[in-house]
Amino acid sequence: MKRHIIRISGLLIAICMIIGLGICPAQAAKRRRSQYTIGIDPGHQRYGDSSTEPSAPGSRVRKAKVAGGTRGRYTGLPEYKLTLQVAKKLKQELKDRGYKVVMTRSRNDVNISNSKRAKKLNRRCDIAIRLHADGGASSAHGASMQCSSRNNRYVGHLYSKCNRLSRDILRAYCSETGMRSRGIAYRDDLTGTNFSTIPVTLIEMGFMTNRSDDRYMAKSSNQYLMAEGIANGVDDYFGF
Repeated sequence: MKRHIIRISGLLIAICMIIGLGICPAQAAKRRRSQYTIGIDPGHQRYGDSSTEPSAPGSRVRKAKVAGGTRGRYTGLPEYKLTLQVAKKLKQELKDRGYKVVMTRSRNDVNISNSKRAKKLNRRCDIAIRLHADGGASSAHGASMQCSSRNNRYVGHLYSKCNRLSRDILRAYCSETGMRSRGIAYRDDLTGTNFSTIPVTLIEMGFMTNRSDDRYMAKSSNQYLMAEGIANGVDDYFGF
């Protein structure tokens, strides 16, 4: 009984200290989130860059520095505009929750290669989220993640963290938006992933070649839901 009294007394003292300092649990969580910096890479840019760079550190395989991206078949919205629109909303959502945020670009008229984007986020961030949208048959729809495999010679040591980040974001994103989950694709040929030294994932937010997905993603109010879903996945990854 004496132990229980001591424990309860200690708990009451802690509660009183929190009240006395004017700190609520949400604020305490916000302070913890502020320990983390989230990197956001809005995929593509206004003009693609077909000049090449190594697809991974020291690799002889070369790929275009930045691909052109796809475009909404029904809305006409280019992928590079969509990714930046969502990125800006995601940045604000994460900052409102207390995270620090770094973006690889804040406007469309830039020319930043995929390796340079990765290196920028490596320097300051704890995780990296690459925003993209898919293209394909008009019947294809839904969201998916692209993650490095455990056998990736460059970032394979980060596989478990990358996989968990991919899983958490996809689950939360689809729950918030109602998008169909197409699962996780494991790829080792993505320059922006191979140059990463931090946990990284790429989300294909939906198909711009599908009528429903395209129109959904182009609507600003839905983009807030998309951003909230991704932010929820970040919270899940860090255990908030």
